[in-house]
Amino acid sequence: MSGVKELVQSINRLREERQAVILAHNYQRPEVQDIADFVGDSLGLARQAAAADSQVIVFCGVHFMAETSAIINPDKTTLLPDLEAGCNLADDITPAGLKTLKKLYPDAVVVTYVNSPAAVKAESDYCCTSGNAVQVVQSIDAAEIIFTPDKNLGRYVQKVTGKPLIIWEGCCSVHEGITREQVLELKRLHPEAAVVAHPECREEVLELADEVASTSGMFRFAASTPNNEIITLTEVAMEHPLSKRFPEKHFCFPRHEEPLCETMKMITLDKVERCLREMRPEVTIPVDIRERALLAVERMLEIG
Repeated sequence: MSGVKELVQSINRLREERQAVILAHNYQRPEVQDIADFVGDSLGLARQAAAADSQVIVFCGVHFMAETSAIINPDKTTLLPDLEAGCNLADDITPAGLKTLKKLYPDAVVVTYVNSPAAVKAESDYCCTSGNAVQVVQSIDAAEIIFTPDKNLGRYVQKVTGKPLIIWEGCCSVHEGITREQVLELKRLHPEAAVVAHPECREEVLELADEVASTSGMFRFAASTPNNEIITLTEVAMEHPLSKRFPEKHFCFPRHEEPLCETMKMITLDKVERCLREMRPEVTIPVDIRERALLAVERMLEIG
């Protein structure tokens, strides 16, 4: 089955038959976003997964996102259309590595960015997203806080909160690849544009931004700024949902070596249709890991 119209019709039929909900991240392909019941950032989609009445959750994102859904919903079926859709940032940290760091700082509270494996979440006290990382850290009364795995987000949170953090040196290759020179060139080409940047970007990039925001925060920024041009420093697929919501505005992204997450693009309509038809691949979490990770994830959902 290859025609887009036929695929969408089949997906809609199977969605109803399976009593399924389809969740898609803002970085997914436009056609995948367009067939989803909900589109959003990691925090928004985690909340949608927690609130879902459906017995089947099709998670159009990367592996750690589907794992988070499975942690929250052990009695539901979480499907990921392609199990190979991973995240280099999540791969930057391991349970063994975090355990070693915890031994060096035995009294530290561990805050782990949601972009991490379930087994790492199980070794953590709190999870956070880019949308609520500042609020999570602000809520913790502790002399030492370990922040994993994103160094750029960690340094941004440290700067905003004024709290010293023990920061794991991981990064998102997409946001790390956005350079100060690219931003300066965009500002030269679009001198009247406002600038919004994802907090996974380098510090020297964030310094050039009018606003630092998660992907959901970028929608709020676009709604509030009077500027009709917005330089948007995140994964280039954000152009689709932003332009749909604000057709009167122009969103400018780095175009030379554009910020593209290839693993996000591994999810296609064909794979969504197939996973609904075959009810696989399913993402499951071992009980001991799920139970230990659940508290950290629940804390994330409660804050911010």
